[in-house]
Amino acid sequence: MFRFKQFTVHQDKTAMKVCTDACLFGACVAEKSETKEISPEHILDIGTGTGLLSLMLAQKTNAKIDAVEINAGAFEQASENIAASPWQEKIQAHHISVLDLFPGEKYDLIICNPPFYESHLSSPDNDRNMAMHASVLPFAELMGFIKNNLSLFGTATLLLPYIQLKYFENIIAKTGLFITEKINIAHSPAHPFFRSILFISETEQQLKHTEISIKDSAGAYSDTFYSLLKDYYLLF
Repeated sequence: MFRFKQFTVHQDKTAMKVCTDACLFGACVAEKSETKEISPEHILDIGTGTGLLSLMLAQKTNAKIDAVEINAGAFEQASENIAASPWQEKIQAHHISVLDLFPGEKYDLIICNPPFYESHLSSPDNDRNMAMHASVLPFAELMGFIKNNLSLFGTATLLLPYIQLKYFENIIAKTGLFITEKINIAHSPAHPFFRSILFISETEQQLKHTEISIKDSAGAYSDTFYSLLKDYYLLF
């Protein structure tokens, strides 16, 4: 169980647990809504897992949120977490593959922390395989879905491993979408980047680069990390 200031995430039924990079991802996207860089009215959370990203966005936006999860245990967990939150009227969980989702209208914001590994050895844990490996939803198919379901002036955002970034960027380019911002994340200034947050659009723009260290050189949480997570983390 992971307690935040305004909601709690239970995670005993899911293979993928709450982690710092996912929390930072949700906070970065939510901040853009607060500052009106994006103004979503309809959000899609692909592979919602525990419901974490949907809950973080619900805290900061008035948008309607569709949270899609193919794994039965994770869907049940997300549904329970959403029902126990202050925003159950905003978020609708769907137990379905996103490729079988026909929303009827396009989304202003699509957020996804997708399976990272498309050609790596699998784990003996089937649920973890589904969460971490792209055998259920290959990245090219994910991007095709995003291309077809993102509104003209909408934004898609992905959390990806930095080490595989060029591979993912090539697929995004082939889909006909454009990366508008790249946020590279490191554990500290002394560590290499390990995650990247990409913001993607239908229209080409000047690419913006940002770097975030979770902790500073003294080992404390960085000012940027504190600012982004202070409305969520109990310890801030």
